[in-house]
Amino acid sequence: MQPEPVTTQTATYREVFAVPAFRVLFASRSIAIAADSLRIVALSVLVFTATGSAWLSAVTFGIGFLPQVLGGALFGSLSDRLRPRPLIVAGYGAECLAALALATLPMPTWLRLALVGVVAVGAPVFNGASSRLVADVLTGDAYVLGRSLTSMASGGAQLLGLTVGGVAVGALGAQRALLLAAACHLLAGLIVRFGLADLPAVPATGGAVRQSWSTNAALLGDPWVRRLLLVQWLPSAFVVGAEALMVAYAGSRGFPAATLGLLMGGSPLGMLLGQLLFGRLVPPAARVRLVAPLILLLGLPPVFFAFNPPLLVCGALMVASGAGFAYSLGLQRAFVDAVPERGRGQAFGLLSTGLMTLQGVGPAVFGAVAAVTAPRWAVALAGVATVTTVLLVPPGRFLLDPGAVSTGRGKENADGQHTVPRRGAHVSDVDPGPVESAAGAGAAGDRRPLG
Repeated sequence: MQPEPVTTQTATYREVFAVPAFRVLFASRSIAIAADSLRIVALSVLVFTATGSAWLSAVTFGIGFLPQVLGGALFGSLSDRLRPRPLIVAGYGAECLAALALATLPMPTWLRLALVGVVAVGAPVFNGASSRLVADVLTGDAYVLGRSLTSMASGGAQLLGLTVGGVAVGALGAQRALLLAAACHLLAGLIVRFGLADLPAVPATGGAVRQSWSTNAALLGDPWVRRLLLVQWLPSAFVVGAEALMVAYAGSRGFPAATLGLLMGGSPLGMLLGQLLFGRLVPPAARVRLVAPLILLLGLPPVFFAFNPPLLVCGALMVASGAGFAYSLGLQRAFVDAVPERGRGQAFGLLSTGLMTLQGVGPAVFGAVAAVTAPRWAVALAGVATVTTVLLVPPGRFLLDPGAVSTGRGKENADGQHTVPRRGAHVSDVDPGPVESAAGAGAAGDRRPLG
């Protein structure tokens, strides 16, 4: 299958939500993300109450990130090798059981953290399967808009989960709040179980771990795929490092505790607005050309924190920075065209693994900078680091027209630019032969096989 150039036709939200499978995946994932955020708040309170340690409370907040490296590296191929519906349901079921155990069983702190970490190992597999199905049922600009909706839902669900989480913990107590999180994960699993068709897995040969290692190595060894991964990983990691310092920054400025919501909620709010504006109102080709400017918008506002602006200006800067996350919309088509169809689930799992892992590393790195300098300088440095990632943005002609690049691997064209292998032209060890894709499991042209 040859990738098509980016068209000028903009999809609509109505077209995206007309696909039953997308509605199921969108609803279930939104509920699960809100439940994750609620669990994070409740467990952080439990750990802090039990230990009195601010450091352990912070570790609790990010314990679900780093273990995903292990899951993506060893088990990423399961996103394609196993049937998607039971795999996604199993993921939500594991989250549900973990929340139930945290709420009802007496455990030492280390065991609580270990339990969350073990469940996090499977996150790249479950999320990769879900992302693969979205790419299978949505094509062209509808896929980009679907990813925009997913990002907006993710930001909104996190904002809701963190906000409501504090209220829920105060009203219900941490343990009952964990029970509520378990119920939400159960609901998400039931939505998938009864709303999604049970499609077959993609046939594969060899062991799952071997295939996971070899496919990840092939993806990361591909110059074009690696570049697209880095330009999605690094800006997010750096700017999240700035966001993680908002509590320390507010404390250093003497801002009232009640104003923390203005600083911490600014970036998610900006992300929602940016995804809505650029996803729906900006034509597809223009989104591609705006990748570099939006990365600058993501990184420049934190730089101004070095000058200690007033509180309201700080809030506005965080909203503006959050809007810059819309840069990823201009990369979605290029990424899905660059990866092999039969390893698509693992490719999305690798993307998710890198995002989550580096978003866990970023706060630690810039937190260490803040410890030896001051929060305002660390926030500004995170902004500068984000701005430098604009150098990774590929030439617009490659993003606009994937078919214009060579099928050769590791070659250079006449302009000296690294060429881009077309989708499906590599990672042969996960391409055992012709196989019906999930999108083609129904009748020809039927975009509803997963409904």
